[in-house]
Amino acid sequence: MTTIGILGGGQLARMLALAGAPLGLRYRVMDSSADACAGQFVPMQVGDYRDQAALAAFANAVDVATFDFENVPAESAEWLAERIPVFPNPRALGLIQDRLVEKSLFVDLGIPVPPFVDVDSRESLQAAVERIDTPAILKTRRLGYDGKGQFRLRSNDDIDAAWEALGAQASTVGLILEAFVRFERELSVIAVRSRAGEFRHWPLTENWHVDGVLSASLAPARVDAALTTKAVAHARAIAESLDYVGVFALELFCVGDELLANEMAPRVHNSGHWSIEGAETSQFENHLRAVLGLPLGSTRMIGQACMLNWIGELPEATPILREAGGHWHDYGKSSRPGRKVGHATLRADSAAELAEGLRRVGDALNRDAQVAPVIEVLTK
Repeated sequence: MTTIGILGGGQLARMLALAGAPLGLRYRVMDSSADACAGQFVPMQVGDYRDQAALAAFANAVDVATFDFENVPAESAEWLAERIPVFPNPRALGLIQDRLVEKSLFVDLGIPVPPFVDVDSRESLQAAVERIDTPAILKTRRLGYDGKGQFRLRSNDDIDAAWEALGAQASTVGLILEAFVRFERELSVIAVRSRAGEFRHWPLTENWHVDGVLSASLAPARVDAALTTKAVAHARAIAESLDYVGVFALELFCVGDELLANEMAPRVHNSGHWSIEGAETSQFENHLRAVLGLPLGSTRMIGQACMLNWIGELPEATPILREAGGHWHDYGKSSRPGRKVGHATLRADSAAELAEGLRRVGDALNRDAQVAPVIEVLTK
């Protein structure tokens, strides 16, 4: 029986473990926190990702390793890869961990991106703002996610405040200034590539964020075939250039008929959670298939789906479970402001049915603001 090692023990590791149970897989999770939620279901080793003794114990207990978050030290992944198969490969992980290197990769592949400039001092920030103009977003090059490590500059008057907020990190994780994109829609393409080079993707997803954290996802996104073709081509180019194995997400800004790449997540992704109930094969199962060298499953959608993220605390489950296509996911986490504690997916056979279900859920849970933009798209 194969044992999958997962570095990181959050909800993504938890859902990977649940998806692999029918395949007869065993797991070992390694996390730096003793209360990581995947540990409620599978054996978990608590340790520092940079501790070679801990990594050795982990490697000795598993057959193949993967990740549930992108901030695992790349050197730790490289150390493991000398001893056991690791997917995605450490090179891909390392490149995507640095926003500047990631954006440069996109440019090299001919994928459009918003203007960006490396920032390493207060003076270079001033020069970057003069080059890009405002509004713009100052970000840490490393370790930022879900809106963390970011400062929005609305005008030149914000330069000092931005440097005060993030400048101390210029010498440690680095900084990058990116032009603010007045996008019409936020999209993502979730794709998977196998060890044999087989490439598949799920239908494009439209996403809505609140304070930098995903609030809702709708699949399939209402986009024309040309945009879909373009998005998938970008994802394929990235996967092949990195010799990538596993699931990843490419986040995109839609501006007219142009797609600008925002960032890539080298793992299963929040905007693909709907695939658990809404696709023939979920992103989690296909990630495991890819990592194990098994044939990939069909990514065909089953009807239409909307995922609602629960941030901070869980609402009441009953209104979701009353829906014929309602599915509830509790991550087993304690409540905390800004923390992803669960999600729900509504699936229906038509846009009208999905919109009605979302209206009922929004009314029952007082979540009208969360569901309203999705309903607007569904009822156009």
